[in-house]
Amino acid sequence: MRFSGDAPVDSKGCEKAGSFLPPKERRFAVLVSSLLSSQTKDEVNHGKSPGAMQRLTENGLVDAEAIIQTDEETIAKMIYPVGFYSRKAKYMKQVAEICFTQYGGDIPDSLNGLLSLPGVGPKMAHLVMNVAWNNVQGICVDTHVHRISNRLGWVSRPGTMQKTRTPEETRVSLQNWLPKEEWVPINPLLVGFGQTVCTPLRPKCGMCSVNKFCPSAFKESSSPKPKSLKKLKPSEEC
Repeated sequence: MRFSGDAPVDSKGCEKAGSFLPPKERRFAVLVSSLLSSQTKDEVNHGKSPGAMQRLTENGLVDAEAIIQTDEETIAKMIYPVGFYSRKAKYMKQVAEICFTQYGGDIPDSLNGLLSLPGVGPKMAHLVMNVAWNNVQGICVDTHVHRISNRLGWVSRPGTMQKTRTPEETRVSLQNWLPKEEWVPINPLLVGFGQTVCTPLRPKCGMCSVNKFCPSAFKESSSPKPKSLKKLKPSEEC
């Protein structure tokens, strides 16, 4: 189902950011791209319409010093319509200042260092460590990985059979059994699957070739009934 590579993540994922730049500049671009990706579709972040990262690149704003010299309002307009664009413009300024003053324009090379940056959570930190530094310290778990892992029954809360409540709980549960060599590929595998087949609403269970192994198959795939409809009596049915 993922062999065709036709999901948005396959061509517009965060790891594509700054692929043409020197290593140091590319690392910063990956960090910025990850920061913008939260609550934002890949095509909005990296689309050719152009996406937010393309607009930043065209204006030379994937560089810490350049971002410091640009006001928040300008940055916010440039990254719109990514989710929470005003807040992210503020984070970009703060991150750029830290990276410029403490790391010479580069980014932290440790998980804790990345997590200390404004707006950066576990999902982003693990992604950046993997893509920017080629250092795999954990699974990058976003909403797709979190949702699908629970639908497939791959994860649970410690000591229970209940679903995990947060992506971070899912990450810990997955890492308890998934071989480390699968920690990197599981993210694009499930993200693309979630974008094309196992969607958040009305997943396409009928076309899913693993539905016979999925305990959630066909349980969320039907359209919800309008709340205004009432159950008809036998004499009222058409």
